[in-house]
Amino acid sequence: MPVTHRTLLLNASLEPLCVVSVHRAVTLVMSGKASILETDGRELHSERTSLPLPLVLCLTRYVHVPMRKAVAPTRRTVLQRDGHRCAYCGGGADTVDHVQPRSRGGRHEWTNVVAACSRCNHRKADRLLHEIGWELPFVPRAPRGLAALMAGSHVDEPTWSAYLVA
Repeated sequence: MPVTHRTLLLNASLEPLCVVSVHRAVTLVMSGKASILETDGRELHSERTSLPLPLVLCLTRYVHVPMRKAVAPTRRTVLQRDGHRCAYCGGGADTVDHVQPRSRGGRHEWTNVVAACSRCNHRKADRLLHEIGWELPFVPRAPRGLAALMAGSHVDEPTWSAYLVA
């Protein structure tokens, strides 16, 4: 049974860099480029060695990261930003909606996309919010900082929280 696990990778300054696969994490540890900070007690075994299953890694040398590119507003990242809650009714969201419909010149950008349930998305259709008397309970914004880092990741480990404090 393959291990489907992800590992949080920290810079030598303990700044979160990214989430990597177990294969990449083991490669970094075995090559001496990273050390294991957190594990859950499980071990990975080969013919000649065993290694704790890494949950959090720290690079042994500092890596300069010039500038992070912005995370795109995909269905997954918008749902994660909005906590899988419909922006219109507060119920569970399973899709996204353009506040200003694309058919009316709305763009596919963070400030114009919200999570929505299928029912509200269908009821709103291609109308503007003021035309149907609806209001948004928040102003949609692009995620920043650690939220942007984690937006592409669908695995949340409780042990990561100590390293993701803003």
